[in-house]
Amino acid sequence: MKRIYNLKIFSIEVIAIAIAMVFLVPFYYVIVNSLKPFAEILLNTSALPKELMWENYSNAFEKMNFGKVFLNSLIITVSSNIVIVVFCSMAAYMLVRTKGKLSTVLFFMFVAAMVIPFQSIMIPLVKFTGKIHLINSIPGLVFMYLGFGAGLSIFLYHGFIKGIPIELEEAAIIDGCSRFGVFWRIVFPLLKPITVTIIILNSLWIWNDFLLPLLVLQDASLRTIPLATFYFFGQFTKQWDLALAALVISILPLLILFFFLQKHIIKGITAGSIK
Repeated sequence: MKRIYNLKIFSIEVIAIAIAMVFLVPFYYVIVNSLKPFAEILLNTSALPKELMWENYSNAFEKMNFGKVFLNSLIITVSSNIVIVVFCSMAAYMLVRTKGKLSTVLFFMFVAAMVIPFQSIMIPLVKFTGKIHLINSIPGLVFMYLGFGAGLSIFLYHGFIKGIPIELEEAAIIDGCSRFGVFWRIVFPLLKPITVTIIILNSLWIWNDFLLPLLVLQDASLRTIPLATFYFFGQFTKQWDLALAALVISILPLLILFFFLQKHIIKGITAGSIK
């Protein structure tokens, strides 16, 4: 059936474009002001730069030690994603395939954990992790991200695994495959759409996270990109020109990841909800 283009559709498109432009305004301010000298930013933040100050990027790159902080952020993000995917996929599989009240209670506990504000537990968390010597270490931070990311990840995996026919697993067990082998050889490959979705969502969260690394990583050599950017803002001075350039540099890796994998977000969530 041929789609009829009328005034109603045109009006919806105009409204959608207008809303999109509103969300793009912050990006305009960040990019435009990252190319201005500090004095020009203070005079007029909305105007285009009179002269492009590409030195802001090189200076920000050098002052924030971008190579080191980028590596720290990359290690933390990749390690956290691996740990979350491995443990949460196995946990969700057992919760789905093990029928009983205990499985139901555990699942709802993971779901309920998603609504607990981080600010309400951050002080006890820091005290407890300090006692078990997880403060000021990347493995300790990864362990915490597993705890905070488990709720949503198990919830998404749980909905997707329920749609996988159990007959596939029974056939594999008859052929001599172990329960562990069934999961990694049969079930886990089928989880690719939702796994990609979970990796993207967790990467956006972990890469941009500021508060938890600030509480845990006290050593300057362990700083992540958000922490390194924060130190452009001192008590008496704020280096807006370098800070905005640093922000542009820091969001580029995530933008590249998102543009390459964005189609899997809706695909994974939709597949999980339908199944």
